[in-house]
Amino acid sequence: MHLKSFIVRVSAGVLASAALWVGVPASLHNISYAKLADRRIAAGRADPGDSIAWAAEASTKTAGAAHTGSAGDAKLKAALQKRLLVPNPADLTIGSPSPGPFTGITRRTVTINNAEQSQKVEVELFLDQAGDKGILAQRFALFDQSRPWEQVDLKTIHLDNRPTRGPADAPIQIIEFADFECPFCARAFSEVETLVNTTYKGRVHLIWKNFPLNVHPWAEQAAIAAECARQQNPEAFWTMAGDFYRDQAGIEAQNLREHIDGYASALGLDGKALNDCILGNSADARVAQDKKDAQAIPVNSTPTFIINGIPVVGLPSSNVFDFVITSQLQERHAAR
Repeated sequence: MHLKSFIVRVSAGVLASAALWVGVPASLHNISYAKLADRRIAAGRADPGDSIAWAAEASTKTAGAAHTGSAGDAKLKAALQKRLLVPNPADLTIGSPSPGPFTGITRRTVTINNAEQSQKVEVELFLDQAGDKGILAQRFALFDQSRPWEQVDLKTIHLDNRPTRGPADAPIQIIEFADFECPFCARAFSEVETLVNTTYKGRVHLIWKNFPLNVHPWAEQAAIAAECARQQNPEAFWTMAGDFYRDQAGIEAQNLREHIDGYASALGLDGKALNDCILGNSADARVAQDKKDAQAIPVNSTPTFIINGIPVVGLPSSNVFDFVITSQLQERHAAR
């Protein structure tokens, strides 16, 4: 579920050492390409217990034949069929070769279809110059020592007119994508409030964005209600968010409205205006835009935090937050 990184060293066009994490979606059916999910694959050097993701003996020794020749492709496909345990070769296709991330590395997309279950998995295959060894990965990130932080592009992300905490000109910006039905988000809520209001008070600007997951039946309606509360009173959003998390275990789709009305009454909100907002389009559109922004990054799980553009996925320990925030503060101070 996490986007992980791999480190590659290339010497004289040869893949010297690589390590990566693979995250392939759940089973198309009970065969081994499903087992690629969340397990460590090491190519070149493996720790005990790690699985080797070489497309071994896949082609002839010349790069041209290995990457483009029909005989080389047939051999590569046969090797991948065995490596991924795809019973029917018609379910496996290999895309045309394209330049990889480094000199001497070729990239090809491997597609596995399961017509029976109407599912599809795509993984990337990175081949060395000879074409007989490579790496299988669904997600990967390039690493550069001169730019060590993984960064996401926030240019198209909508950040105005959202729930916020802390001064807008603070040196640290945290964008939180969260879901009111997510138990890890509930645990993160108080920790992040402490960061903003106490530990790094005045130095962190928190922006909340909704990312209600499809598997949570009441999360989206709760997000709309909290947004409607914010439109009446920005501070009411945070109180209602805390209420949802506090009562999370007892809330169901059937009693959600009862909880919302109770929270609104305690906050002194206008009940009719809140109801009109919930039934209207403005809050719904803002939540929908947050979801689109999350998918564009992409955010795949909650909570996800973007700290000065650096993605921190899941519920990290407080030392992870401290490490990223203090490092960013130090780098900004040094750049002055």
